[in-house]
Amino acid sequence: MDSLTQIVLGAAVGEAVLGKKVGNKALLYGAIAGTIPDLDVLASHFTDTVSALAMHRGFTHSVLFSVLFGPIFGWLVSKYEKYKDFKGWAWLFFWAFITHPMLDAHTTWGTQFFWPLDLRLAFKTIFVVDPIYTLPFLICVILVLFQKRTSKKRRVYNTIGLTLSTTYLALTFLLKSLAFAKFEDALKLQNIAYQQLDTRPSALNTVLWNANVDTKDHYLITDYSFFDTQAISFQTYPKNHHLLGNLIENEKVKRMIAISEGWYTINQIDDKLYYNDLRFGLMNLKPNSQDFVFKYLIDVDASGHVNFIEQEKNQTDGKALLLRLWQRIKGN
Repeated sequence: MDSLTQIVLGAAVGEAVLGKKVGNKALLYGAIAGTIPDLDVLASHFTDTVSALAMHRGFTHSVLFSVLFGPIFGWLVSKYEKYKDFKGWAWLFFWAFITHPMLDAHTTWGTQFFWPLDLRLAFKTIFVVDPIYTLPFLICVILVLFQKRTSKKRRVYNTIGLTLSTTYLALTFLLKSLAFAKFEDALKLQNIAYQQLDTRPSALNTVLWNANVDTKDHYLITDYSFFDTQAISFQTYPKNHHLLGNLIENEKVKRMIAISEGWYTINQIDDKLYYNDLRFGLMNLKPNSQDFVFKYLIDVDASGHVNFIEQEKNQTDGKALLLRLWQRIKGN
């Protein structure tokens, strides 16, 4: 999830663990702890794109990290804070650390919660930024901030925030199930044979859902809003995996395919190959658009070294996407 959401979650968890004992410092340290796992993004400055993607939401988003570093951070804070209870601080950091990847596991990217096992949890029930999840939660945390440490309202507000956010997160599984059933019915009605169906919410909401469909020679991409009145239609995207040629045997290419969970297409433009990660959809909603959110130039230097270069996103296209997205959410 986005940084603000993780700060809010961490603050609420910190309050739940030590709010009665240390007041607003519980919110502060919980908020700090809630951001620490995302420091793995710094890896992008020291390694190549594929390695950075492989490390993202890896060790720092695992149970092992929470178990190891919860006590370490707890010990450090207990050394200079007036409240000296090492166990209390250790529990605060442990729960703030572990709830971070638990929330991230609901997004499309998912998280390597059981690192070092090669298993990524990705329930794909909520977008990385969702105002419905974050804003009520944020309001409750702000209300907690202005209550005295011993006030009963403090615990009430925090409980309401945690309850609302958790309830909404649980509801997203039901919404995903309903959307999945709609896509299945459409495929059956149109006699489309497929191997795999992958669904996820579109940006900023859980009303409009996207679907990728894996068929033998191509992918189908579509969306569905709970306000739709017309039948679901599918857009066809050739896989073009054959364009990789001998590159399919390259270790870096293999890693990139594994990261994308096999959901990718290849485009050839002016003798250059581009790798499209289908899991995060398109930058615009125009039919048969090739403007994917995550698009990489496959660069091969003179020595045969392969590198993936992420293509920059156009901010103007992003703003236009939000406008079209709002119209699409309201139904077809």
